[in-house]
Amino acid sequence: MDRLRKRADFLAAQRGVRAHARSFVLQSRSRGDDAGPRLGLTVTKKVGTAVERNRIRRRLRAMVRQEADRIPPGFDYVVVARRDAINAPFAELAREFARTLSRVHAGDRRSHPGTATPARTGEDRDER
Repeated sequence: MDRLRKRADFLAAQRGVRAHARSFVLQSRSRGDDAGPRLGLTVTKKVGTAVERNRIRRRLRAMVRQEADRIPPGFDYVVVARRDAINAPFAELAREFARTLSRVHAGDRRSHPGTATPARTGEDRDER
């Protein structure tokens, strides 16, 4: 699986559909081609020290690798880590990823946490 490297690709995924889990947020967008999926990871300093952030990155990469056969081509994904990702059992991470992936592709548009929500664009926001 290829990686997202450019800021513009991360921002495009952010504007796509997202699904929330306890340990991470999955952001997704369709590229409109049949090339393989691409993945980006975001683990901010708010999550923990450098050692903790690196451990979370390794766990999230392994989680995605384990579920790679379920990931359809032609999409970009960004996994935004939450603090819970460091202590969650790996099996739970994998289950959450499978669940959020299916919600992203099911087009579930409910807006409460734990479900897929479309990202808000400038046109959707109330002007103040």
